[in-house]
Amino acid sequence: MNQHRNLSRNLQNEPIAAREGLIDRMPKQCKQRTLKCLRTNLLTILTLFGVLAGIVLGIILRASRDDKWTQREIMYVTFVGDIFLQMLKCLILPLITASIITAIGGIDLSLSGRIGGRAVGYYMATTVSAVILGMVLCVVIQPGSGVIAETEDDEEDKSSGRNFTTVDTLMDLVRNMFPPNLIQACIQQYQTVLLPPSKSQLEKATKNLTLYDWKISHKFENGMNIMGLVVFSVVFGITISKMGKNGEPLLKFFTALGAAMMIITNWVIWISPLGVAFLIAGKMLEMETFGVLVGQLGMYFMTVLLGLFIHGFIVTPFYFTIATRTLPFRFIANMAEALVTAFGTASSNATLPLSMKCLEEKNNIDPRVSRFVMPIGATINMDGTALYEAVAAIFISQVRGRVLTLGQLIAISITSTAASIGAAGIPQAGLVTMVMVLDTVGLPSEDVTLIIAVDWLLDRFRTTINVLGDSLGAGIVNHFSKSELNLLPNVPLADAERQETQTGKLSSEEVEWNTTPM
Repeated sequence: MNQHRNLSRNLQNEPIAAREGLIDRMPKQCKQRTLKCLRTNLLTILTLFGVLAGIVLGIILRASRDDKWTQREIMYVTFVGDIFLQMLKCLILPLITASIITAIGGIDLSLSGRIGGRAVGYYMATTVSAVILGMVLCVVIQPGSGVIAETEDDEEDKSSGRNFTTVDTLMDLVRNMFPPNLIQACIQQYQTVLLPPSKSQLEKATKNLTLYDWKISHKFENGMNIMGLVVFSVVFGITISKMGKNGEPLLKFFTALGAAMMIITNWVIWISPLGVAFLIAGKMLEMETFGVLVGQLGMYFMTVLLGLFIHGFIVTPFYFTIATRTLPFRFIANMAEALVTAFGTASSNATLPLSMKCLEEKNNIDPRVSRFVMPIGATINMDGTALYEAVAAIFISQVRGRVLTLGQLIAISITSTAASIGAAGIPQAGLVTMVMVLDTVGLPSEDVTLIIAVDWLLDRFRTTINVLGDSLGAGIVNHFSKSELNLLPNVPLADAERQETQTGKLSSEEVEWNTTPM
């Protein structure tokens, strides 16, 4: 208002010729601001268009033919999206290890412990809040009441093909934290397998054999062991920090590696609008029918969606506001690129490079915080998954007519929390850990098939909430650690360059060369 008053006052005092010059310049200034806004948020706008284009393309392709699309035809549609997803996943390993090692090795150990403690405290608070919220909503709304459980078994459902107990799953989680071979941890993770008894063993048995009586074996399942790599990176970072000057060459190497990965990430994310469009279009073609969303699973779908919305846009922003005493709207808006990509890829790990980029460049989060907190958060902080698993377990029990006791509800809350920590940051990983939660209340693992029809879409929403929760947590930890970080004399190379950029020591040409996507 004051600017408009001053402008009008100046117009009255200036001669007519000068007044006309000011008026001529006003539209030009407005145009420049509009172009600057579009240039700044271009990737976000393009990614949003990619989501909408994927939905429209999927609907058009489904309507173009009466018969069902074959798996091979769907593969052709999703080819571009699969390439984009693989490019993102390719960056996960070097980015996680370099980020954690640099973040811990570049600051003193006492501060690392305090940052880690604040992050874990936030993760536990939000995860427990998500589980309790999901259980309360499911008990109040009763989405499974009156639902007829008549869904076909999915022959390709991998979660029902392996037998295991809750104890085995929790022990596997701890085993994977200490991999026997780091090279193997990059491509495989440990998994306990229970072998069913033979017919002769069943005949000789004097009692009914349960899963706990089956023979125990193990195998290494394909998939990156993120938990083991995170633990090793933390220990390696602590070692470099204790080495002092002797560890500086190693620290510089991992700092340069992390900076290089962020530059590559900047190139890759410009493909995200195209990749997201084809990924969503392919999922639209895979879905049996749209009527399932408003039919027998409609109440379950809406219950999970309501819980995710309340937790993601009310509960965690409330924590952020209380902790930082600032409103979270601008912070969340600056994370739009990462959130849209999380929705499109359904993978918090694949979104990790972009999340860190948005935090550092748009929300001014210290890289030593974001590169330490975010990789750990993407591994153990799965608020959306925890909420979804609690709701799904109670929903399935309601469908089966089972009345859960208070003890069983508490068991679901504990198991959902543990399962969300062990869930991999990949699409539909929650279905695997869902079996663990069902086992807690004695429900058959095959009941996972009751929710498969809508899980692909809910997976995208809960991944978005996971990424949002991790980002807000990084903002909270950065707020409480800011004064301590400012007192540190040693700043990693990448952070020094950022500080020089902010103070004007680097030329605009150098900054543009370092940040402009190729």
